[in-house]
Amino acid sequence: MASYIINGPAKNFGGSVRISGSKNSALPIMSAAMLCPEKNVLYNLPRLSDTEAMAEIMASLGCGIERREDGAVEISADIKKPRRKCGYALFSRLRASVLIMAPLLARFGKAKIPMPGGCKIGARPIDLHLKGFSAMGAKIRQGHGFVDASAPGGLVGCRIYLDFPSVGATENLMTAACLAEGSTTILNAANEPEICDLADFLIGMGAKITGAGGDTITVEGVEELHGCSHKIIPDRIEAGTFLIFAAGLGAALKVEKTEPRHLKPLIAKLGEMGLDCEAGADFIELHPSGRPKAVDIKTMPYPGFPTDLQAQAMALLATGEGSGMVVETIFENRFTHIPELCRMGAGIKTEGNAAFINGVRHLSGAEVRATDLRAGAALVAAALKAGGKSVIHNIEHIERGYESFTEKLRSLGADIERVEDNV
Repeated sequence: MASYIINGPAKNFGGSVRISGSKNSALPIMSAAMLCPEKNVLYNLPRLSDTEAMAEIMASLGCGIERREDGAVEISADIKKPRRKCGYALFSRLRASVLIMAPLLARFGKAKIPMPGGCKIGARPIDLHLKGFSAMGAKIRQGHGFVDASAPGGLVGCRIYLDFPSVGATENLMTAACLAEGSTTILNAANEPEICDLADFLIGMGAKITGAGGDTITVEGVEELHGCSHKIIPDRIEAGTFLIFAAGLGAALKVEKTEPRHLKPLIAKLGEMGLDCEAGADFIELHPSGRPKAVDIKTMPYPGFPTDLQAQAMALLATGEGSGMVVETIFENRFTHIPELCRMGAGIKTEGNAAFINGVRHLSGAEVRATDLRAGAALVAAALKAGGKSVIHNIEHIERGYESFTEKLRSLGADIERVEDNV
């Protein structure tokens, strides 16, 4: 267990920061690498506790995973069958562990996994995943804390309608369909950039996929796939988080090696707040600004405002001019950061899935606790502009999704220290 100690406000914050590879792309792509026995090489794979956990899960199943000196990661799944039953301790560490089901079921005809873990931001059931696998011919059995799926004769292509455009279900079903017999059509599919990145990786392996990025994805099954090299897209949530850090301080910041078109909703909202934001080919630059104006935000599936930036945006609005509202439509338990922000002096009240924010001029440092990944980032955003010392506990949540976090913040002028807690 560890904590961040942040002394604010960060008066000299600013400069430039290079964005790492996308966590939400890396995890499904790592898992999909198990679809073939040949070596896959992944570039721009971030060093995170989540990617390390996925690597441990894959290694426990017999995969070889090696990070080269140039930073690339080599994954080899030259195995006849998974080495052993998947362990609960590993799977309980991250939600994306459910993505292991697709390659196991498609290639080996069987997948038995413990129920996945991850941030406690809502129920996030995997019923859409299982419903899709079942439609493709898999036999599903759920026990106490585990899911057992089998398709000894192989998966068969079909039409699958998702009741909700779930990113994880879209990724799992698209991956599984690559080795299924015949054609699979996924209707009401998620169209996040990470879906397109996974599709590009699978196509590089020899898969036949069309429609990724839209609401209908078609996959023509092939008999086998081969290894390839792939560069993971930049992390749009990391880029957005750093822009929000700077916006709260009125600072100038350039986020480099990013993809501006993936952040159009945030750029638009920053503009509504009266902030000057410029987008280039692979950068976004926030110019020095005053106090942001209050706006209303409603989270939606892509290309709407991302739920993964909701908590950080609320921390920004907490010191905005006027009153704003944030409505969360994706997860039912994603307001756990609000009591912690209020400990720092924010004026926020909730009613159901809506939060009403009355902007205050100043926040005060306090001792707070990160309850999930993005909630933790929101507390960092608040601590950077708060007066005095803030201590943020449970930072293991934050380090699941931000690579070299303290180093990047220090390079921008933040007074932040990572300390081990006394247990």
